[in-house]
Amino acid sequence: MRLVVTRPAGQERDLAARLEALGHDVVHCPLIRIEPLSDDPIDVGEYDWVVVTSPNGARELLRRARGTMPRVAAIGRATADAVGHADLVAVVSTQEGLAAEMPRPPGRVLVAAAEGARTYLTDALAADFVPLYRTLPIRPEPLPSGDLCLLASASAARAFAELGTGIPVVSIGPETTRVAREAGIEVLAEATTHDVDGLVRAVQRLAIGS
Repeated sequence: MRLVVTRPAGQERDLAARLEALGHDVVHCPLIRIEPLSDDPIDVGEYDWVVVTSPNGARELLRRARGTMPRVAAIGRATADAVGHADLVAVVSTQEGLAAEMPRPPGRVLVAAAEGARTYLTDALAADFVPLYRTLPIRPEPLPSGDLCLLASASAARAFAELGTGIPVVSIGPETTRVAREAGIEVLAEATTHDVDGLVRAVQRLAIGS
């Protein structure tokens, strides 16, 4: 199959290599770029929990964090791996899933995420919020072509929908699937684990079934 990998430049290598090793033709077509918002330090030592919602957020948090890192809660194993450790990893990789697993009362919580991120976690945990980065859409020229497109974030799903290619997709998780379907994208499969391994396995299942 000809597969379109849409992860930001520099973040696609592992996924592309895994898919190529399985015999697929891989095209890298980044649909978003990550723009850090600040270099200012973030004092994490005053919190009981820090919540990270994406690998990009985890990397930015580590870059700017000062003080002793408190307990860390992460949406998804890939996010936990990016931050280096996590005391809690949501079984369901959504804000709702993580909020349901947090202890009550959670104490003082910092949610570290993208600018414009959904506020469910912040509201549910009465947390402080710090925006770490923004995602900016990229419109590729020429438009990508392929049998299947892999979407690894809701931001990528929104950017892909703007292209109107009609290529069906594999989604990395529930929130990406929700955004894609609401935008009219055909989602053929969702990764059962919300990481590179999950995306590769989802593609393998489709390839075997085709």
